[in-house]
Amino acid sequence: MQNKNTFKPEFVALMASLMSLVALSIDALLPALSDIGHHLSVTNPNDNQLLITMIFLGLGCGQLIFGPLSDSFGRKPIVYIGFFTFVIATFICVTTKSFEMMILGRVVQGIGLSASRSICISIIRDSYSGNYMAKILSIVVMFFILVPVVAPAFGQFLINYYDWKSVFYANLIFGFLVMIWFWLRQPETLPKENRIKFTRHIFIDGTKEFFKYKEAVIFTFISGFITGSFMVYLSTAQQIFQEQYQMADMFPYIFASLAISIGLATFFNSQFVVKYGMMRIAYISTIAYVLISVIYILLFWSGNNPHVIILISFFALQFFAVGFLFGNLRALAMQPLGHIAGIGAAINGFISTVMAVPIANYIGSFVNTSVLPLFIGFSFFGILSLLTFIYFKRTVKKVVEA
Repeated sequence: MQNKNTFKPEFVALMASLMSLVALSIDALLPALSDIGHHLSVTNPNDNQLLITMIFLGLGCGQLIFGPLSDSFGRKPIVYIGFFTFVIATFICVTTKSFEMMILGRVVQGIGLSASRSICISIIRDSYSGNYMAKILSIVVMFFILVPVVAPAFGQFLINYYDWKSVFYANLIFGFLVMIWFWLRQPETLPKENRIKFTRHIFIDGTKEFFKYKEAVIFTFISGFITGSFMVYLSTAQQIFQEQYQMADMFPYIFASLAISIGLATFFNSQFVVKYGMMRIAYISTIAYVLISVIYILLFWSGNNPHVIILISFFALQFFAVGFLFGNLRALAMQPLGHIAGIGAAINGFISTVMAVPIANYIGSFVNTSVLPLFIGFSFFGILSLLTFIYFKRTVKKVVEA
């Protein structure tokens, strides 16, 4: 493990780039959803949301494969295998004429990308611990947020001058560049003497170990609640601003401005987390997440959409709270799992993602003519997160008092 005071800018940038493969594959495609739907003869616009949510299903399931393997064979080889899977899935997406095959391709893309996403977390956990780990995660997420800032505009640019398939090809080129950088500059962080012998019981044993730690389980569930409600926004943002507000040309810029809100929060978190602690910041942010969505519901219960500036303001506040949650919740869940960082990150990602996908698909089906269902989802799952948080804090207090 690195010295806790060691900060390496290239390491942070490389980890952010690994995670950005996921963000680029999701966010750059947003402006192309209607074009892809038209090309594949999709009749229900809500079905286009599956092109976003189903990649998350692959992300969740793939981690169960690659996480345990990385604990046995090292981090770097598994990242390469994941990227090769992503390449195959990309060619499925650009060559198919079937919407069902496109969905399958997106799921397989997610499986491939899950390697870089989860193993990135494992590499950080191999190198850091405690609040400083949360600081590094926050900085990585902050740079990772730069991708959603530019990705929709980049995707729109490619669509304007080429076609929707060029978005997939651009993702491949970016991925190849990151893989070369990773190969040349990132050393293996899991020494052979610390690796877990690969057996057919490795996943079962790792799962049993994961569930021994109440902290890991509880913060994984909270991550699932928050990620699921936030994923509704990702899958419906294009539909909201292009169809409900008739602002197709402005969509990339609106999406970028809201991504900046999350980025600012993660930056502030990286500055404050060592001083105030990830637990306190995550708890306060969960309260804020609930309050903002409840206020929106009380003001616009009629279902009539507010002026776009008001909507963007509420989104910005909501996502500012999210920016303090993502890194801290992941760090809190991973904190006791340093000895099984690979499978620990995999199970954490799997459970939170598999929880999130049906949440997003269900709530997204109601976002047709109003944004209200989206904020109802924010508030409902925010309250569940807060209640889970309170339960954990009371449990810890009783243990301390005993």
